[in-house]
Amino acid sequence: MSALVVVGVDGSASSLAAVEAAAREARWRGAELRVVHAFLWPAMHVPLGPSPLGPPDGGLRNMVERLLAEAVGRARSTAPGVDVSHAVVTGEPLTVLEAQSRVADLVVVGSRGIGGFVGLLVGSTAVHLAAHGRCPVLVVRAGGDEDGPVVVGVDGSAAGEPAIEFAFMEAALRGARLSAIHAWTLWNAPPSEIHEDADTYTDPPGELAEAEERLVSEALAGRRQRYPGVRVEPRALRSQTREALIRASGSAQLLVVGARGRGGFAGLVLGSVSQAVLHHAQCPVAVVRGAAERS
Repeated sequence: MSALVVVGVDGSASSLAAVEAAAREARWRGAELRVVHAFLWPAMHVPLGPSPLGPPDGGLRNMVERLLAEAVGRARSTAPGVDVSHAVVTGEPLTVLEAQSRVADLVVVGSRGIGGFVGLLVGSTAVHLAAHGRCPVLVVRAGGDEDGPVVVGVDGSAAGEPAIEFAFMEAALRGARLSAIHAWTLWNAPPSEIHEDADTYTDPPGELAEAEERLVSEALAGRRQRYPGVRVEPRALRSQTREALIRASGSAQLLVVGARGRGGFAGLVLGSVSQAVLHHAQCPVAVVRGAAERS
């Protein structure tokens, strides 16, 4: 079975930017591209055809056909060799795209749709799909440096492993370098052991920083051999995680994060760092959930 990239469209400028990004992803992966529109109105029993008093090409159904034709045309012009199909699915966008994520390798959405509130940086569909999608979700937003690295947040957790794998693959597909960032503070570092000669949890000078650098190296171990063409830049920074990743996104072409990290609360579907970068990153963001979260 060939790979499948799905992109959600609603006629907004943001969704058309997502179509272009999805077409490039499909070309890099040798995948099929499926353009999907969630058509809510049939479920609400609203008339779909043109009004008897209006033009023959009016009505909701014709509007949907036009926006799909524009999206498909945009995809084919962006990546001429990609096999592009389209589908109109009755239902609410989040429900429709979550169902698509069960069969897709990647779902791509714009950061804001037609129904977005003025001033809202990322729409609710993008945020909720990042939390509930069964495959990686790429949220396309303005910004990004085409010559910049793929940036991935590393925290050493098992839940973060799929995000690292995805970031390596993206860097390889794009011919980009990979910047692996682990941000740590005295508050989010693993607890120290009590030293035998003192009743204290204090580490010797520099020991904690060295331990955090080892964490990054261990998280990347093995993947460098599988992706020999990817130049990796491991970085352990003493900083708050969200601030470090948002800052790095200013010169990145893509930021990759896990849905939840080492400090996540049990039952929390999307962690605070993931939500922060979705709202404030200066480049497209991919959210990759762990295997346990996807099940």
